[in-house]
Amino acid sequence: MTNAAQAPARVKAGRKEWIGLGVLALPTLLIALDIGVLFLALPQLSEDLGTSSTEQLWITDIYGFMLAGFLITMGNLGDRIGRRRLLLIGAAAFGTASLLAAYASSPGMLIAARALLGVAGATLNPSTLALISNMFRDDRERGLAISFWATCQFGGSALGPLVGGLMLDHFWWGSVFLLGVPVMVVLLVAGPVLLPEYRTGRPSGPLDLVSVALSLLALLPIIYGIKELAAGGAHRSPTVALAALAVGLAAGALFLRRQRTLDDPLVDLRLFGKPAFSIALAAMALASGAFAGTSFLTSQYVMSVAELTPAAAGLWQAPTGGGIAAGVLLAPLFLRWVSPLTAMVGGLCVSAAALLALTQVGSEGGLVAVVGCIALVAFGVGPLFALGTGLVVGAVRVEKAGAAASLSESSNVLGSTLGLAVLGTLGAAVYRDDVADAVPASLPDSLEESARETVAGGTAAADGLTGDAAHALASTVRDAFTHSLNTVSWVACATVAAVAVVLAVGLRERKNRPATAAEDAVEAPAAAEAPERSGV
Repeated sequence: MTNAAQAPARVKAGRKEWIGLGVLALPTLLIALDIGVLFLALPQLSEDLGTSSTEQLWITDIYGFMLAGFLITMGNLGDRIGRRRLLLIGAAAFGTASLLAAYASSPGMLIAARALLGVAGATLNPSTLALISNMFRDDRERGLAISFWATCQFGGSALGPLVGGLMLDHFWWGSVFLLGVPVMVVLLVAGPVLLPEYRTGRPSGPLDLVSVALSLLALLPIIYGIKELAAGGAHRSPTVALAALAVGLAAGALFLRRQRTLDDPLVDLRLFGKPAFSIALAAMALASGAFAGTSFLTSQYVMSVAELTPAAAGLWQAPTGGGIAAGVLLAPLFLRWVSPLTAMVGGLCVSAAALLALTQVGSEGGLVAVVGCIALVAFGVGPLFALGTGLVVGAVRVEKAGAAASLSESSNVLGSTLGLAVLGTLGAAVYRDDVADAVPASLPDSLEESARETVAGGTAAADGLTGDAAHALASTVRDAFTHSLNTVSWVACATVAAVAVVLAVGLRERKNRPATAAEDAVEAPAAAEAPERSGV
């Protein structure tokens, strides 16, 4: 057994590590793809299972809730029991839950299967990212490997609607869940052969279950509260959402207080004292929020303002996924000419410029401009996600890579959720204000309320009218939503520009040191990181 503290600082990866990277990319691709396909399958499964509107919300949301809630716990657990072991356990659980979801015979069974998928999914991404940090010790190779991993993650999001559409055209709704089964079988067969086992070599105490409970009690209510506020609308009381946020924040405060008193905490708060770690996490969270909130509105623009069919809209949105995949994948190549800091800040400047252009698009003939701009936004944030993730993982000791990876994933999830909530709420408020006096009082109450709340409802209401009234309402709805997109783009542009400035100022001392992130790890006694070649 080799002690990592005695290993060379930089060791070139061999063929086995690069093939293993392909195996690690499979679950990453699948998790991202799995999120996108469900939305297409929802109408069919709702009809077959007879789901209520509340059950539909739980079917779609429970996966993300459980995934976000368990990321920190699973990242820490992998550092303790072995990252490959946790990855393979999670793969088996994910495959089993996929089968349960595919053949669910009731809404409750599907909700339970989706919850299990979320817990299992929380074991996969932190484990894969932590194993990459173990397998690729050379900084340049690790950067390339992380970029490939991130490309698969974002590429899966782009492929989701396309793959889901093809599956649903030929098979029943459950087929979209079966995509995970063969992928997990490959991982279970190839993983023990191609992937090394890594765990913390120094003795550690038992997992603090109180910390686990507090982390769940903090994250789950906060995410739920944010989502509820975003979905709230004008006639919905925010009491439940605010109560959930209060519970989550209180639990979060208790969680942080407890971590300071533990010898072996679930989250080592000393990590946040490192500028490379804390600034990169904050930058990725804010950029995720700006991108998620803006792309949410541009997808509605493509559907409702440009009035495309779902299939055509899916094709028009493909450049967004292609843009972020290109930005992530090309990020390591940029390092041949510029420093990582320059690549990240330069990419954010591209995103800010594209968002600035989005503030000027109109409701007539703006489809190409909207799609092109959001694709450029995606391309620009790609280097931040690729190099920032490497900076976060590289800023800690190898034995803490799992915990760092889980914090990176959690920051992205929370950032996206907060961005959707804040920017979505802002866009909805602008839209409601613009259409407030344009909806005819002669409409049925249900259509009138729907038209005032969403662009889809306004379009449907216009379709129910005739003559000049229909044309006037449709035009007002399109103009109002475009105004909301313009407004949100201003806020997103300011956010991305601020992130670029913070990165440039906060990490400026690293500009000429592209390969030394790992050298600045939190000072602590050298720990034994033991690569094992034995079985699980």
